[in-house]
Amino acid sequence: MSEVQIGVAGLVALFVLLALRMPVAIVLLVVGTVGIAVLNGLPAAYATLANEAFVIGSFHELSVIPLFVLMGNLATISGMSRDLYSAAYAWVGNWRGGLASATVIGCTGFAALSGSSVASAVTMGKVALPEMDRYKYDPRLATGSVAAGGTLGILIPPSTGFVIYAILTEESIGRLFMAGLFPGLLLTFLFVATIGLICFFYPQFGPKGPKTDWREKGRATLKAGPMLALVLITIGGIYGGVFTPVEAAGVGAFLALCFALLRRSLTIPSFINALLETVRTAAMTFMILVGAHVISPFLALTRIPESLANALAALDLGPYGVLVLVLAAYILLGTFLEGFAMLVLSLPIVFPLITGLGFDPIWFGVVVVITLEMGLISPPVGVNVFVVKGVAENVPMGQIFAGILPFWIAMACGLVLLILFPEIATWLPNSMFSR
Repeated sequence: MSEVQIGVAGLVALFVLLALRMPVAIVLLVVGTVGIAVLNGLPAAYATLANEAFVIGSFHELSVIPLFVLMGNLATISGMSRDLYSAAYAWVGNWRGGLASATVIGCTGFAALSGSSVASAVTMGKVALPEMDRYKYDPRLATGSVAAGGTLGILIPPSTGFVIYAILTEESIGRLFMAGLFPGLLLTFLFVATIGLICFFYPQFGPKGPKTDWREKGRATLKAGPMLALVLITIGGIYGGVFTPVEAAGVGAFLALCFALLRRSLTIPSFINALLETVRTAAMTFMILVGAHVISPFLALTRIPESLANALAALDLGPYGVLVLVLAAYILLGTFLEGFAMLVLSLPIVFPLITGLGFDPIWFGVVVVITLEMGLISPPVGVNVFVVKGVAENVPMGQIFAGILPFWIAMACGLVLLILFPEIATWLPNSMFSR
């Protein structure tokens, strides 16, 4: 067998094992190790496995993941997510679809604390879905807004998706964090506009809530002040050059802990649970990264990236033609692959091709993460859809997917805008870097 044929066989085995529901990290480790052993011998495979595990385990920048995850867990315990939702509800709750809009805005704020789409969907779903049910919202709009809003967790900094992209491509975590801010706000605006359009044509989908006076608005905003301050300190500190991303994560986790203690909402069992959840998430992410660094040299040895680049060059599609083809493949993969698995499998093949065509790697990171977001709400896998289903058990899966469709179209529009105007993603990191 040729090197390319061995590589293709390895990828087929990988997809089969993933279809059998084996953990992503284990699949990457097994396929990568066996593939290197076949091509370069067992000593090389063992050396790669041992070396990459040590390198990832000692990589200082990766400490942002457990610290930011801990910050999000502590923020949930302290009730920050409910405070944020209440503040958003006070301002927009009396609009048609106002509760759904408040949910999206709440997800945006919570994303800046957790960096996780699943955590955002679960947390805001538990807060918002009972309220929307109480005001007789159509279940399609209610569940769709939670699932779509939750996807912002891997786009708005601090994003675990950006951390993994940065490690795999050796790009700056801080620049990627800053690049995700404006696109995240753009998607928030598009989601809220989508809710407005739905409720304009179908008023019964999102009835108006009770009006709140300025005193209530001010009180709710003041109560959400600690969360807003936490976001400004961490993200603003990175932009202002006061903190590195690692330092910002440490400061954010410490401030979230202080706030939970001041509120007296932190108990020993809840603190232990937050620590365990943080360890689980961090361990899963680290294992996936180790697997990625084992399978990447295997793919390089098979020369699949080089062969793919040559094949696309022969098609003569031009840079944007190749980009559209790559993004279409990402969206297709997102219908049945988990987001982190997509990053790990695709970037060793796609990233050299994209950078070779002259595209900005930071901009491409934002584009890739948005396509991952689209995969999070695409059937048949749609991880966020299953998360929302776990919260809204009485809503049929078909209705949830139907509610997702308008938001998926809004995300596609956001992706097009980002391609037409790449400065949406690149202006902020470039202005920060030029200081």
